[in-house]
Amino acid sequence: MLKTRVITALMLLAVLLPIMYSGSAMAFAFVATLFFCAAMWENQRLFKKPAPVMMALIWSALFLYISLGNISLSRPVLPILFAVCILLWCVRLIPTLAFGLPALTSFSSGVLSGVYGVSIFSCFVAMNVLFLHSPGFLFSAMAIVWIADIGAYFSGKAFGKRKLAPTISPGKSWEGAIGGWMSVLILGACSTMISTFNDSVPSKIFAEFGWSGFVAVMTLLAAASVVGDLFESSLKRRAGMKDSSALLPGHGGVLDRIDALIPVLPIVALLDFWWL
Repeated sequence: MLKTRVITALMLLAVLLPIMYSGSAMAFAFVATLFFCAAMWENQRLFKKPAPVMMALIWSALFLYISLGNISLSRPVLPILFAVCILLWCVRLIPTLAFGLPALTSFSSGVLSGVYGVSIFSCFVAMNVLFLHSPGFLFSAMAIVWIADIGAYFSGKAFGKRKLAPTISPGKSWEGAIGGWMSVLILGACSTMISTFNDSVPSKIFAEFGWSGFVAVMTLLAAASVVGDLFESSLKRRAGMKDSSALLPGHGGVLDRIDALIPVLPIVALLDFWWL
């Protein structure tokens, strides 16, 4: 299993890193569209919707149209999209972690499917926006989520006792979440002291808001990554699925890899528009 995970990860890096640092917005848009299409297909499957391939293709056509237009929506529209996405997380998606998901065949579940679809769409649009800022800026935003996840994993293994969300993801603990948060703060703070990372998300946040703002924003991003992970886990548990798909051997599906990014990237993109 570990060997399969490593091989898949290396193959993905071999494809994604050259494209990310090629500087080609068109190449990045095409690859992003492929992953977006897979994520939307998985979203339809998690909600047991009919014709998941057709719906994924419709969403992907819209996403590709916007992407190839160099994010052709006017600047005022994109912040609105990201703000709406954040609002949807606050008023519709996050509450399900406390109150539970609606019945799979209910009208409310259908609405929730659309809301989550908009969130995934917003995440990938944000991905393009951050790429256009700079590949390194996008990579640093994604690294915050990866660091939080890795820190949570090892902290949870070493110290985990109190379950974070036992009915959703029994393996996660409060100690792990705190360890992930501390990892983000420590490594993010270190990056602000190295000139090579002057254009990274942590450095930009520190330059704009100072240390208190840095702690607040990085805490928000770390918390958002946990929320994204837990929400997708709750969808899989309700659907009776271990993974969102088997597209990535050893890793599950695309949503399994990007679930924590879905609420985080729109926040970073909104910050980039307004302050960074």
